[in-house]
Amino acid sequence: MNNDSVAPAQWAHVSDAVAQHIGLHFPPERYDDLARGVRHAAQDLGLPDTAACIRTLTRSRMDVTQQQVLARHLTIGETYFLRDPHLLDALSRRVLPDLVRRRRGRDQRLRLWSAGCASGEEAYSLAILLHQLLPDIADWRVTITATDINPAALEKAAAGVYGEWSFRNVPASVKQSWFEQRPGGRYVVSPALRKLVNFEFLNLVADEFPPRGSETSAMDVIFCRNVLMYFTPPQVARAVARLHGSLVHGGWLAVSPSETSQDLFAAFSTVNYPGAILYRKSADAAKTLPTAPLAAHVAAAPVQAAPPSAARHARSLADEGRLAEALAWCERWVAADKLDPAAHYLLAMVLAEQGAHEGARASLRRAVFLEPGFVLAHFALGNIARQEGRGIDAARHFATVQRLLDSHQPGDLLPHGDGLNAGRLAHIVRSMPAGRDTS
Repeated sequence: MNNDSVAPAQWAHVSDAVAQHIGLHFPPERYDDLARGVRHAAQDLGLPDTAACIRTLTRSRMDVTQQQVLARHLTIGETYFLRDPHLLDALSRRVLPDLVRRRRGRDQRLRLWSAGCASGEEAYSLAILLHQLLPDIADWRVTITATDINPAALEKAAAGVYGEWSFRNVPASVKQSWFEQRPGGRYVVSPALRKLVNFEFLNLVADEFPPRGSETSAMDVIFCRNVLMYFTPPQVARAVARLHGSLVHGGWLAVSPSETSQDLFAAFSTVNYPGAILYRKSADAAKTLPTAPLAAHVAAAPVQAAPPSAARHARSLADEGRLAEALAWCERWVAADKLDPAAHYLLAMVLAEQGAHEGARASLRRAVFLEPGFVLAHFALGNIARQEGRGIDAARHFATVQRLLDSHQPGDLLPHGDGLNAGRLAHIVRSMPAGRDTS
């Protein structure tokens, strides 16, 4: 570990401080990532080295500037426009039309929140959906609040300038209608979209929300995707309770597939749409809120589906082809141990079998984020890219697989490979065409 010879015990203190103030959880196997972020943060904070930065961060409570600098270097904000078409389809065909129908001619107001908005693509995607749904949008009071803990990402989001990579899988008509092309392959968000979205800094762990009358209260729809998985269990429970309080009765919460949990979202009604799961706050939802302390509620949840049991059931059902049941057990496994890359990998395999490529990709990215050397997860990402005709992406993933396999002997069995060895996988990758690139 290249971390300026800092003792592991010191990294444990830094990890605790980061978890407490920012909500990002760094277990020992991810101390290298933590060290890299702290090293860069030291430069931004004007400190001479990593050791000085550690002393500053662990000596007292972090101030807002320190939190923001750390968040800039420790968070991953990779996203793109119109991500997760199944979820957006449910929103545009079911959720939003119902809201519009009930409010038209009365209180023509809609409030949406992108919590953890990263560089803004999700918030602007919601703005596109609303414009498509409401030809008379000028007669409505529509607001989209977009928050994040990373100030650099918020600056990019507010600027509204994006490159081609943010438009992968986006129809050309969308770019033509809602973005102005600039030299150098850059695109600027149209004023019609920009006027709907407000970007704000918010720390979902440290900041109090929703204060009455604030921009994070009385929400109709909240997107909080790929955010909760990085929090500690007590922080997840606290954030979910606050998100619940931020919604109007009948409001909707969307999280990522790997963050779904019957225990954690017990205060909501679960609504299944094709390829998407949403949570709805019902009028009597408060009756179902856990009465035990939140930390105790989360700590107790895995008892109902301890990781070994959930993993065993999930694998068995997947092997039998009982995908719907396997998916439920995978989600319980992930909920019980969201830092286990094997849980995210099996969830991805089940989702891929069901044709839910977007969800599968998200779970595979979490697997390789948690375990960068997870060969089969990289291979699966390459396979999905190849099937979708994204040859450049497929080639990049397969090159990573080859590089990782170079450290193995041909006869080495690969973890989670059901007997597949390194030599056989290397042969498969070498003989596999990347596929036609359609991006």
